[in-house]
Amino acid sequence: MIPLGPDTKDALARDLPEESHCREALLRGLAFYGRSRRTDSFVTHRNAVARLFWSLLDERKAQPIVAVPTTRLRGGARFEIAIPQRLREAPLRPARRCDRAAELRAAFLLVGSVSAGARGYHLEFAPSEAAQARRLTALLRGLSFEPRSNKRRGHEVLYFKDFQAIVELLARIGAHAAVLALEDVRALRETKNRIHRLVNTETANLSRTARAAAEQRRTIEYLERVYGLRRLSPALREIAALRRHHPGESLAELGARCTPPVAKATVSSRLRALARLAAGLHAQRQGRPHAGR
Repeated sequence: MIPLGPDTKDALARDLPEESHCREALLRGLAFYGRSRRTDSFVTHRNAVARLFWSLLDERKAQPIVAVPTTRLRGGARFEIAIPQRLREAPLRPARRCDRAAELRAAFLLVGSVSAGARGYHLEFAPSEAAQARRLTALLRGLSFEPRSNKRRGHEVLYFKDFQAIVELLARIGAHAAVLALEDVRALRETKNRIHRLVNTETANLSRTARAAAEQRRTIEYLERVYGLRRLSPALREIAALRRHHPGESLAELGARCTPPVAKATVSSRLRALARLAAGLHAQRQGRPHAGR
């Protein structure tokens, strides 16, 4: 599993929207998805996200960032900022598409994650409250995204598995570094898969060639034993000798050794002629008619 969330979130947290209404939508989204009902504080385990929320506040001087030690993240800290009264109610549904994208960015920063694992690509939102899940669903559909959902530990999780949908969603919220990382992962996987297919195909071809060459050598040995290679025509005698001395070569390579060189189809025809002759001799020795006659 290749997690892409941490670096993506740090990059997003440093990238402030240009328009004031987009910044306000981002702020209200952060307050809505990051609010602790117990303390009416904005809570996050990422310093960059805490600083983003703080930087968007008009009341920055009165709302300091408080680092609370925690053992959950191996000695890391939880960052809390008191939420002003005006941001404690659920915000109205944004009218502009850019504002909806800004709120979706806030949701991703707080309850989202994206990864590329052995089973494929995965982007999810795991809100802690049913109201957040309902709002997220409506928000995503308003931006033409249709999430799947399931339950995890009693909470609804919204997720995407389709690569193109994930890339489009990340691009919509401005997570361009994650898009590039996913494209790199996909390109690497496709290259590996293509190499594996080529190797498997080549291995299968080599196996078929080896089996056919072994059968041809057995045919030639049988003819030498019961018929004699000297009795063969010059062309058949030549190809029989070449196959015996070069058991691992392809038909094209054997054809290049002939005097004069001949095509792969001609080599195949001569080897089939040897096989028919051997089959006829075997039928005679068994006292039954040969089907090829």
